[in-house]
Amino acid sequence: MLRTITRMTLLLLLLTLLAACSGQPAAPTAAPEPPLAEAQAEAPAADAAPTAASGAPVAGQRTFVIAPAESKASYLVDEEFFAGALSKLGIAAGLADVVGSTQEIEGRLTLNLDDLSAPLGENTFTVKMNTFTTDQNDRDKWIRENGPRFNDYPLATFTATGIEGAPAAYNEGEEVNFKLSGDLTIREITQPAAFDVTASLRGDTLTGVATTRLKMSDFGIEPPNFANTLTVADEFGIEVQIT
Repeated sequence: MLRTITRMTLLLLLLTLLAACSGQPAAPTAAPEPPLAEAQAEAPAADAAPTAASGAPVAGQRTFVIAPAESKASYLVDEEFFAGALSKLGIAAGLADVVGSTQEIEGRLTLNLDDLSAPLGENTFTVKMNTFTTDQNDRDKWIRENGPRFNDYPLATFTATGIEGAPAAYNEGEEVNFKLSGDLTIREITQPAAFDVTASLRGDTLTGVATTRLKMSDFGIEPPNFANTLTVADEFGIEVQIT
C-alpha cells in the first residue's frame, strides 16, 4: 500500500512539472467520493413530514400540569355508627357521609384540543393517601397506621389510557363531559377504573372534576367493622377537583 501511494505521488508531481513547463494549469483532480453512509447522513431528508414519533409537536396537543394548591382529591364513604360510638368516639348513633381530602396531588393531562377523541399522551396522577384528613383525628390515624395502612402504602396512582364520549372539537370556555379510563393502583394492587369528567378551558387554565366509585375489597382493604361501634360500606367514591 505504501509503495502504491508513493508511485501515485510521484506521478502527480511529474504531471504538475510538465504543466508548469507548458504554461498550462494542471487539470484539477476529482475529489474522492464520500462513503455511502456519510453521503446519506449529509443529504437532507426529502419531504420528511414531522410526526409524533419523531418528537415533533402534534397540532392541537397541549399538556396541563396540576396545581396542587388549587386542586383537591377526596374519598367519600358511608359509615353507620351504633350505640357504643357515643361513649367511645363521641359520635351519636346514625348514618354519616364521611369525606377525607388532601391537596397532595400531582400529575399532568395531555389533550388534543383539535380532536378530544384522539389517543391520549402521557397522563398520570398520584395522590398521597396518608395525608387524607377528615373531621376525626382518630379515624385519620387509624387508616394510616391500621386497616389500609396508608403510611406503608402512601401513593395511589392513576394512569389514563383512553378517553370516551368527548366531542371531536372544542371551543374555549365550553364545558365538556367525557369518561377517562385507565389503571388505578392502590396498595400495590392495580384495577381498571373509569372517571366521569366535567372540564372547561379558559386561556391556559384547565379546570375540572373527576369522579368514580370503587370497592375497598378490590384493593385488599377490609371494610372496617367494629362491634357495637361502627361499620363502613365496601363501596366508596373518589372525587378529584383539578386546576
